[in-house]
Amino acid sequence: MLYAKVVLGLPVEGPFDYSAPSPLHKRIKEGVRVWIQFRDKRKLGYVVKVTGTTNIEHVKPILEIIDNSPVLDKNMLLLTKKLSDYYGCSWGEAIETALPEGLRKGKKITNNIEERKALKHKDNQEANLIHDLNKSARWDIYLSQIKQTISNNKSAIVLLPDIKSVLKAKEAVATNLGISPVILYRKQPKELEEWQKVKESKFNIVIGTRSGIFAPVSNLGLVIIDEEQDAVYKQDRVPHYHAREVAFMRIAIEKAKLILGSASPSLESFYLAKKGKIKYKLLPRIRDYPVIKIIDMRQEQRYFKQRDIILSKYLQDCITQALDTKGKILLFLNRRGFATFASCRNCGTVLKCPRCNINLVFYFKDNILNCRYCNFKMPPPRICPSCNSAYIRYLGTGTEKIESELSRIFPQARISRLDNLQDWDIEDADIFISSASIIKRTDYNFDLIGILSIDNSLNRIDFRSTEKAFGLLVGLLALTKEKVIIQTNLPKHYCFRALENKDISMFYDEELKQRKQLKFPPYRHLCLVKLRGKKENSVKEASNALFDRLNKYGESNKTITVVSLNPGQPEKLRGNFYWQILIKASSPLKIVRFLKLHLKKFSHSGIIVTIDIGPV
Repeated sequence: MLYAKVVLGLPVEGPFDYSAPSPLHKRIKEGVRVWIQFRDKRKLGYVVKVTGTTNIEHVKPILEIIDNSPVLDKNMLLLTKKLSDYYGCSWGEAIETALPEGLRKGKKITNNIEERKALKHKDNQEANLIHDLNKSARWDIYLSQIKQTISNNKSAIVLLPDIKSVLKAKEAVATNLGISPVILYRKQPKELEEWQKVKESKFNIVIGTRSGIFAPVSNLGLVIIDEEQDAVYKQDRVPHYHAREVAFMRIAIEKAKLILGSASPSLESFYLAKKGKIKYKLLPRIRDYPVIKIIDMRQEQRYFKQRDIILSKYLQDCITQALDTKGKILLFLNRRGFATFASCRNCGTVLKCPRCNINLVFYFKDNILNCRYCNFKMPPPRICPSCNSAYIRYLGTGTEKIESELSRIFPQARISRLDNLQDWDIEDADIFISSASIIKRTDYNFDLIGILSIDNSLNRIDFRSTEKAFGLLVGLLALTKEKVIIQTNLPKHYCFRALENKDISMFYDEELKQRKQLKFPPYRHLCLVKLRGKKENSVKEASNALFDRLNKYGESNKTITVVSLNPGQPEKLRGNFYWQILIKASSPLKIVRFLKLHLKKFSHSGIIVTIDIGPV
């Protein structure tokens, strides 16, 4: 009798033993999908090991083997096991993250997939960080490395932050190398067919978004992650994996090469480079640095005796000069809408989303209040819902209000707000207003860039806020060679000083120094234990009970620090209430082992508990 150890795409520890009746002996293999009975329900499982013995007395039989050959090879099984151990999810959940939806739902594959043996690689894995201060200079390196990989009969995986970038990269590879890559991303049309095409090929170039890191290529030789600092590479649902970390795991297993590219690398990658653990290459800026002018808005407010100044006198003068010389102007503000919140002057009530409990944003053009998280919409009320007074006011500044202010000051100018970057041209207007999406979507050069309210990005409750703000600034600098004006209440901040001094390393050195003092990543690893549920009191009580339990056992564990218990940010989202426990340790594996031990004994009926290693 043969027995299969099976895992499921559920938050349960496995594997579970199932017997393979004699007629199935020739087909039962590691990596195939099977139908089994689990808790009196028919469930899809994944075979991770086949053995001739079991310690279980009464073993249920496998109901059906779905695949004629494995959908998961030995390397992918090993990768998903590592992902499971690192991110604290079940092995089955990790496997389902690596597979297209059709396979997760049990769809049979029409053609047999050739079973391959894991290749033995002679090369050692190698990781490189390309720090590119330009918009696209690193692509010459990417294309050269892809060409070399293909010439060695190996496969390459290229990851990009979004689908538009993926399609642009596909065109670049096809044009420059004469090769048609395979595109892979979740929810794409014919996702399973494209996945199968990759699985059946001897070698491939695969271009995709975050999930492309699991592309079933054979003989992997190269992984490229462009804009590696982008938060989109971190999955926001279980398992909360980061594509960059999975890439490091995969190249270690398959002895491949990894290239990370960015204009503003993550602190984690820069730290690895500084420690000599990965190779580092700085590509100098091709164009001259623009003139950078920092405007202290506190002085503006004192001089004009106003608190809500949107455009400084200096910025207005520069806009006038640029308009006179037919220059193109970009004003950057990372908040859409007209006003960022609406409140009652009489009682102070702030209008919030009933599902997420966050401020509703007012859009003047559509005359609507909108939630930026769940897209809840409502017309602006004429009277306060709390006190029935007619004194609703709209505060805060969004891109719509900037457009209104510009129209008042510069009535002769053509003004365009780039909320939708689908179709636009530099000749469409004189002044453009945009949020962060402009950085990814354009190769145009502006004559003047004005950066408004960047302090909102610096002052968030997020230890990565300065890193993210600096990334925005570097991205904006790449859009001009002329002049950048930054309005701020923090003119001496090292984020701005590094740009003024044209010394990017100055920022990284100072930020790493502060992270080290606070024992934040990359010097320690963080984990959020997230609790959510429909009843606010139940979630709060369960969170306090779990925090007390973890704190009690954490005190005796010198490698684990249970830091704090706080409401989620936001506290309510899409009808669920959130609380979170912050844990700090020297290793993710230590955190996961600690949590798995103590979460087993924690009763939390109606409360969903998840583990987020390395929150961003």
